[in-house]
Amino acid sequence: MTYKAAIFDLDGTLLDTLEDLWGSVNHTLRMHDMPERSMGEVRAFLGNGMSQLMHLSVPVGTSPKMEAQLLDEFKEHYAAHSADHTAPYPQVVKLIEILAGEGVRRGVVSNKGDFAVQGLVAQYFPRMFDVVVGERTGIRRKPAPDTVQAVMRELSVGVDDVIYVGDSEVDLETATNVGCACVAVSWGFRDRDFLVAHGATLIADTTEELAEAILM
Repeated sequence: MTYKAAIFDLDGTLLDTLEDLWGSVNHTLRMHDMPERSMGEVRAFLGNGMSQLMHLSVPVGTSPKMEAQLLDEFKEHYAAHSADHTAPYPQVVKLIEILAGEGVRRGVVSNKGDFAVQGLVAQYFPRMFDVVVGERTGIRRKPAPDTVQAVMRELSVGVDDVIYVGDSEVDLETATNVGCACVAVSWGFRDRDFLVAHGATLIADTTEELAEAILM
């Protein structure tokens, strides 16, 4: 059976956004004479949205008021620099084109701010996705099922018709909460061993393997 719809995480799954996120985190920290973070640290902090990214990046004991200010400054810098080094992972564009040709509906769900998600998808995948949802006020972010369920409603598909594609423990938990099939990719922000340890049962190491999982 070919799934009727594939819903993708963005960062670490479709786009390699790490360097730009790392750059914006450290720019913000530098402006306040705070210790900078390594790329490996920022990589580990990703997955739960921008608020959590900055919460983990700032020194322990930073006040909530200062954290909120830093988050606003991070968002402002990232909005201007989100595409400096970002690019689709190899062969991802071809994969999306194959799915479109096979009649599979396509959605994106991300814990990144909606302003950035909409801009990045429009830039790198113009008119290639049917529904795109980022973090928004009033809807719980992943691993809550809400954003994926919102995309499913837009696509008019049920849980048995959908496969969710992601690269992290947050994505695995999201698919469980939705009750849909899930395939994890090993080229993103978590490696294969980490994914297995967190319960992944289907892992794609290449876009060819991912296409097979979706079009099985």
